Order: sequence, then C-alpha cells, then structure tokens
Amino acid sequence: MTDQELNRAVQYVTASTSYGRDTVAEILMTGLGEMASLAMQSSERFERDVLLEYVCQWTIKRTGQTEPLVREILGCASRWLDEVYEEIAKRQPEALGLSSDDDDDDKGAEPV
Repeated sequence: MTDQELNRAVQYVTASTSYGRDTVAEILMTGLGEMASLAMQSSERFERDVLLEYVCQWTIKRTGQTEPLVREILGCASRWLDEVYEEIAKRQPEALGLSSDDDDDDKGAEPV
C-alpha cells in the first residue's frame, strides 16, 4: 500500500466517522502495517477472519484505543484491509493457507 493510498483511506474514514484525522491515521497505520508485516515475516497459515481479528487486537493494544473505536475505524477501512489481504495472497499464498494455483475467484474478500 502506497502512502497515497493510505492517505486516501485516512481521509475516507475520517469523513465517514466522528474521529479526528490523527486518531484514524494512527489506527490505520498500525493495523495495516502489522497486517503487511505479519504476512511477510510469518510462515503461519492465516484465514482472512483470523488475520483480521489478530490485526484488530494488535491495534487495540498498540494504540491504547478502545475496542469499539478500533473496530469501527478498521470496519470503515475494510476495503483497504481487503486490498492488503489480497496483495498478501498474491505474493505469499502459503502464508494465508492458499495454494499458489488457486483461482482468483476463490480469494474474494468479504467486508470486515
């Protein structure tokens, strides 16, 4: 995810919620950063729901924000979370429990 895409996500979520830009940016940068980092460093196999729940809990602990706030912000950013997940699936399908010859149709992401 590029800085421009991250900024677009922050702007969208800030406009969609009543939270300040700094809070939204901290949560999105923490959550999306951990998601990408975990996938690149881990040999574990993750299903989408398990990975997103881990990222949510990690973000709550790292930012010190409340669970409802983090879940709302990450929920509003589900489109970007799904894009990161799909990118991870393409680059490292074994980390997500997918075989490299799975059809793209099987990798469709659901909203958070």
